[in-house]
Amino acid sequence: MVGSGNAGLTGILIAAWPYRIEREAMTAYIPPPDCGLDLIHADDSLIVVDKPAGLLSVPGRGADKADCLASRVQAVFPDALTVHRLDMSTSGLILLARGEAMHRALSICFQERQVDKRYVAVVDGLLAEESGEIDLPLICDWPNRPRQKVDFEIGKRSLTRFRRLKINPANDTTVVELEPITGRSHQLRVHLASLGHPILGDDLYGGEAFAKAERLLLHAMDLAFVHPVSGAALSFHSEPPF
Repeated sequence: MVGSGNAGLTGILIAAWPYRIEREAMTAYIPPPDCGLDLIHADDSLIVVDKPAGLLSVPGRGADKADCLASRVQAVFPDALTVHRLDMSTSGLILLARGEAMHRALSICFQERQVDKRYVAVVDGLLAEESGEIDLPLICDWPNRPRQKVDFEIGKRSLTRFRRLKINPANDTTVVELEPITGRSHQLRVHLASLGHPILGDDLYGGEAFAKAERLLLHAMDLAFVHPVSGAALSFHSEPPF
């Protein structure tokens, strides 16, 4: 377990994060082609879709960032409203509400941590621990936003559970399952980087691991919750595309 008493960790992270700042600032947003929704589930109350990597969850600033998952879903389901987000570079399952009342109900489910989310990632290096927790407080690194950083004084508590799925000595990588207990921005990416095992393809926190994959190897794999209307237990799975 990585705890909040590990004050020396902050300096390590700050030293690693400035990688590719100039390249990121110069990169244009080029969303993947709209080939139709990868629709996992839809009913009168909610929608579950599989977001491709490289697509914003919601519109960004400027007309060039208007194309996003929310707008593509609303073209088919005009009453769809975003309940949570994935980073642009992350692929996987996203839940959307249909209408304001359901948006309120599902938002409460997320706030009260009644939604079970599991991710899978490929990280740099061979992770020694079979499982554990990363408990490091996070806050926005304001001068370098959208980057986040560990801050033991004013950071918000952030907790991630992890489980090693497979180690690959041949290419010095590990496949890991991740369960975010809290939902801070970039939480999984920062927490894994803090262990010294950044996610491959991560342009913000990966350092040399950025160049080891063509995309961020992070995927929202499982989503489970109780339907607010029917009371049925719903569980959805999406195989990682890497």
